[in-house]
Amino acid sequence: MESIREIYRIGRGPSSSHTMGPLKAAEAYRARTPEARAYRVTLYGSLAATGRGHLTDKAVEAGLAPARVEIAWEPEKFLDFHPNALRFEVADGPRAEPWTAYSTGGGRVSDGAESGAPEIYSLNTMQEILAWSRRTGRSFWEYAAETEGPGIFEYMAEVWAAMQDCIRRGLEAEGVLPGGLHLRRKAASFYVKSASFSGSLKKKTLSFAYALAVGEENASGGVVVTAPTCGSAGVLPAVLYRIRESQGLSEVKIHRALLTAGLIGNLVKKNASISGAEVGCQGEVGTACAMAAAAATQLLGGSERQIEYAAEMGMEHHLGLTCDPIGGLVQAPCIERNAFAAEKAMNAATFSLLGDGGHLVSFDKVVKAMNQTGHDLPSIYKETSAGGLASLGYGENGGGA
Repeated sequence: MESIREIYRIGRGPSSSHTMGPLKAAEAYRARTPEARAYRVTLYGSLAATGRGHLTDKAVEAGLAPARVEIAWEPEKFLDFHPNALRFEVADGPRAEPWTAYSTGGGRVSDGAESGAPEIYSLNTMQEILAWSRRTGRSFWEYAAETEGPGIFEYMAEVWAAMQDCIRRGLEAEGVLPGGLHLRRKAASFYVKSASFSGSLKKKTLSFAYALAVGEENASGGVVVTAPTCGSAGVLPAVLYRIRESQGLSEVKIHRALLTAGLIGNLVKKNASISGAEVGCQGEVGTACAMAAAAATQLLGGSERQIEYAAEMGMEHHLGLTCDPIGGLVQAPCIERNAFAAEKAMNAATFSLLGDGGHLVSFDKVVKAMNQTGHDLPSIYKETSAGGLASLGYGENGGGA
C-alpha cells in the first residue's frame, strides 16, 4: 500500500477524480510542453459524461493556462484502463507526443501503467494487520505511524486543520449552490436548530450539520480534504468533529484516529477501488463510512477487533450504492449521502462496541464483495449521470420530471 498521504489530499472540489485529477494531469502536460500556444484535450467516458457539472473543463483550462484550449467530449467512449480518461495534444506549437492520462480517484493520475506512488506498507490486508497487532500488542495507528515515519503527525495536524476550517466555513455560508439545481445550503440552518435540541437528537443534528458543511463547501469549489475523495469528504470530518466536541479529546488523539481511518481507506484502495466511476458510490461514501466508523470506535475505546468490525459494517451497509449525481453535479444525492453516512458510522461504532468484536463477514471479504459488485454494475450507475436518480429529472421543491 502507498502512503496515507495519498488518501488525504488537500485541494479544491467538487471532485477529486473530475477536478483535482484532471488539473494535475493538465499541469503535468503543460510542464512537458511549455512553449505550446494551444491544446486539444479529449475527455472520455465518465469525465466527458459529467465533466461540465464537475468543472473538469475549467480544471483542464486552468492547468494549461495561459494557452488556448479546445475540449472534445466523448461520453460514449470508455478506454480500457479506467473510465476517467483524457488525451492531451498540442494544437499549436512545437511538436510533442500526445499523452493519455487517467484520473483514478482521490486526485491520483496514472499514465495507464499500474505504477504510482511507492508502496511503503508490507502488510496489505486487514487479516495481516490484525495478526501483527495480536503479535505485537500494538494498535492500527501505531502500525501506520511506524510505517509512515517522521513527519506523519505533522501532516495529520495539517489535514485536521483543513478539515476543521472547511466545517467552519460551511457553517457560516448561506445561499444557493452553483450549478443550476438551485439547491440552498442547509448546514447553517441545521447548526442553528441544533441549539434547541438536547441529547441524542442534538448530537445527530450536529453530525448532519458538519457533514453538510463540508459537502456544500465541496460543491462550491472550496478547499476540502479527500477522505478518500472529494465527493465523500464530509463523512470523516463530521464524525471526528462531533466526537472531539462531546468527549473533549486532545488533538493528538484525533491525529491517531486519522491514521487509523487512513489505513482503512488504504486497504480499500489497494484491494478494490475508491473511484465512483469505477465501482459506484459504494467505493466513495462506503469507504468514507468505513474510515469514520473505525476512527470513532478507536476514539471511544474500542479494541482492534471492534475497530475492524465497525469498518466492515460501514462498508457492508453501503454495498451496491450507485453513483448517480443529478445534472452531473456533486450535490444531489451526494451531499445528503455524506450526512447519512456520518450517522451510520456512529451507529456502526456503537454496535461494535456493544459486542466483543466477533462477527461473520470480515473486512477483507466485504471489500472483495464491494469490488465485485462495483464491476458488475452497468456503467450508467457509475458517475455518468445516465441512470438512477440522475435519469429521472428534477424540478422545483424536489418535484420529479
